[in-house]
Order: sequence, then C-alpha cells, then structure tokens
Amino acid sequence: MDEKFRKQMEENGANVDTTLDRFMGNEALYMKFIMKFLDDKNFEALVENIDKGDYEGAFNSAHALKGVTANLGLDPINESAAQITELLRNKKAEEVDVEALKKCEEQLEKDYSRFQNIIAENKPQ
Repeated sequence: MDEKFRKQMEENGANVDTTLDRFMGNEALYMKFIMKFLDDKNFEALVENIDKGDYEGAFNSAHALKGVTANLGLDPINESAAQITELLRNKKAEEVDVEALKKCEEQLEKDYSRFQNIIAENKPQ
C-alpha cells in the first residue's frame, strides 16, 4: 500500500493499522479485499430497500454492510450502517423513524461515496 493511499484512508477515518493487524500484516491481502469493496452490492441493496419501504431487506443489507466495513476498517461507513441497523432492528414498518433513517442514509451515502472514490482512485492498474 503506498503512503498516499494509506494517508487518504486514515484522514477519512479508516482504521488501517488495526485492519492490517487483522490481516496479519499482509498488505497484499488487505489490498485485495479493500479493492473487492468496490464491487460490494450491500449499499445499493440498502438504498433500494429503503426506497421501496422494505425495512427487513434494508436491515439485512445494513447489517451485511456493517460486517464488511468492520472487517475492512472503514469506520465511518460502519458507524452509519450500525445506526441504520439499530433503527430497523425488530421494527415493523409503522414503527420505523423514517426521518432519522433518511438522515442516517444521507450520512452513509456521503461516507460510502468518499471511500469508493478513494479506493477507485488508488486501484492498481
């Protein structure tokens, strides 16, 4: 991992050191998995499910995104996904705080887009 990429990740809230420890210091393995994040479909599924009012599907997508981002040290995305997960956990549609959900979704979208751009910009050619 080059220093520019590492610096961008850390300045935007990623926990690179802890994540590298999780990958036993293997930067090549870390890079392989962080690049796979570009193809992860959980964010798109989450947005789609929220838009159509499928809160159980949105919960499942948020929970999966939370797990992926926890493993990759993408803490800002993880925190937003965790908030969405808790807003939806064991809730019937009429119990969902839609306004709070939309605010969390907006923050998640900002964080997600920022990291997608950083990762794509640093993708090996």
